[in-house]
Amino acid sequence: MRVIELKTDKKRVLDLLLLADEQESMIDRYLERGTLYALEDGRIQAVCVVTEEGNRTVEIKNLAVRPERQRTGLGRRMIQHVEEVWRGRADTLLVGTGESPLTLPFYIACGFTYAYRVPNFFVENYDHPVMECGKRLIDMIYLKKSL
Repeated sequence: MRVIELKTDKKRVLDLLLLADEQESMIDRYLERGTLYALEDGRIQAVCVVTEEGNRTVEIKNLAVRPERQRTGLGRRMIQHVEEVWRGRADTLLVGTGESPLTLPFYIACGFTYAYRVPNFFVENYDHPVMECGKRLIDMIYLKKSL
């Protein structure tokens, strides 16, 4: 398995991107300005979009793994790749996520710590209720990690 950067036709992995961000118009806000990494083994198994946010800070905007490959270490491998690529070029890695019992523990296990909260982010930016594990997501929780 190897990680590659997809520089053109980024929407060819839209099916995967939609696993992590279920509204295409939200993906459109960051996809073209972001760096898109893909983990492949003949087929793309995971994707990660990273954007530069200024002040030596980068943000994971989207991290998704094929459902049948989730919980096998591929998400953690993508984060490790991002850290390796951006270490020395950025000081802080951010990730924003909903207050979900699936994603928050994953990022904390990967070494992220609480940074701040954006109240009502999902209510104000999505055209439908965003649900995860039977819970409606309201606020965006930002986590950070030093590079």
